Amino acid sequence: MNFNFFDLFWIFLVFSSLQPWWQKRQMEVRRVQTLRAFEQQRRSRVILLIHRQESVSFLGIPISRYISIEDSEQVLRAIRFTPPDTPIDLILHTPGGLVLATEQIARALIRHQAKVTVFVPHYAMSGGTMLALAADEIVMDANAVLGPVDPQLGNMAAASVLKVVEQKPIEKIDDQTLIMADLSRKALQQVQRFVRTLLKDQVPQPKIAPENIEKIVEALTTGKVTHDYPVTVEEATELGLPITVGLPPAIYNLMELYPQPQGGRPSVQYIPMPYGQRPALPEPKGRPLPESAKF
Repeated sequence: MNFNFFDLFWIFLVFSSLQPWWQKRQMEVRRVQTLRAFEQQRRSRVILLIHRQESVSFLGIPISRYISIEDSEQVLRAIRFTPPDTPIDLILHTPGGLVLATEQIARALIRHQAKVTVFVPHYAMSGGTMLALAADEIVMDANAVLGPVDPQLGNMAAASVLKVVEQKPIEKIDDQTLIMADLSRKALQQVQRFVRTLLKDQVPQPKIAPENIEKIVEALTTGKVTHDYPVTVEEATELGLPITVGLPPAIYNLMELYPQPQGGRPSVQYIPMPYGQRPALPEPKGRPLPESAKF
């Protein structure tokens, strides 16, 4: 059988068009296999909630993902399919999201009879922290962070709006600001009430010492810090949250299967292998610089 140039070109075109589909299919198979292995190891239901920045294929505009109603529908379905005596492991990597969706997931988690564990490999901010508060145990990487859960009205913190009303004479405040302050007060009360509900959860056993509950509510909901403030492992432990440091290697393997979409050259690059001990460099034999010349 003889092939001319155009035959080879069409064969190349077909293979090139099928390659992305095949790579995507292979990635999906690897994800399912890794999830299944982790579930068998933990004897639990594993749920991933991973939000990466994605790009619109036509214009290449970066779009940040967050916890949405669609996410809550999927997570609630997974929880509903889980037997009451089966533990749930929730792997979180998210900047937060809609309050409604977050509260739906959190309520379903505290209603689950078996143990709920949240794994945080990198960060779980805002609504992600709310979901972590619903867990019986929060397992974090030593450098991972949580965040405040104080309510935000648009691009303004509710606590900051209330601070304006407190510090300014009411006759000098416009009606719009007063309305925002009323909404802020309601939002703050609602969030604090819900966080207390999560922290007082006693199924399957109490997770927070009673004397720490108000301290946690005060630290995370009152807007004493900015909304993007990183709550470190040390600070979260000091507050009294049920923190465990050290993730199973399978969690990092799973995160590798949900890579950040690449556009253009990578912004971070390294050789992905552990390095052993390196020999020390020899001391320089030249004349040392005077102290005034050193930086």
